[in-house]
Amino acid sequence: MKNEILKIWIEQYSGPLLKKALYLLSNKEDAQDVVQDVFIAAFSNYDSFEGKSQPLTWLMAILHRKVADFYRQKYKSEPNVRLDHFFDETGSWKNSDVLNDWNVSRESELLDNSDFNKTLEECIEELPARWKILLKMYYIEEKKAPDVSQELNVSTTNLWKILQRSRMQLRECLEFNWFSKV
Repeated sequence: MKNEILKIWIEQYSGPLLKKALYLLSNKEDAQDVVQDVFIAAFSNYDSFEGKSQPLTWLMAILHRKVADFYRQKYKSEPNVRLDHFFDETGSWKNSDVLNDWNVSRESELLDNSDFNKTLEECIEELPARWKILLKMYYIEEKKAPDVSQELNVSTTNLWKILQRSRMQLRECLEFNWFSKV
């Protein structure tokens, strides 16, 4: 019985789970692996599914835990990243242009621009994996700082530093790949 139900779930819910995993991980192979882990966990823990929610809701909850596990593992294995291209040896800005405002009339128009969003996604993908993980959890998944810190076992201070560095690198990437071309 359990095997038949899980086969049906795999047929029905693989698509939505893969779509969500791909959105959260930005890598097709990693997303497929995580979705496979979701179904393995669902099989192992099937008896704990009480039917109080829809199966997809339960599977999505498992997916979010598996994505957090993925990020936690990836974060631990990613080497530290240096910021030599932003600061000189005294800690001063090498190029203070990153402090200037962009000449944008309305940010909402920019976010509705599919070309800008594509450029932004490409810039996010260029971030070091360690930074990208935290950025996605905090800004895209909208997790609270204490939750991100706890899930990835980093101090809140370190989280804020990494987010700041991520924003600086995103800004530099957008300056070069979008605003200098507009």
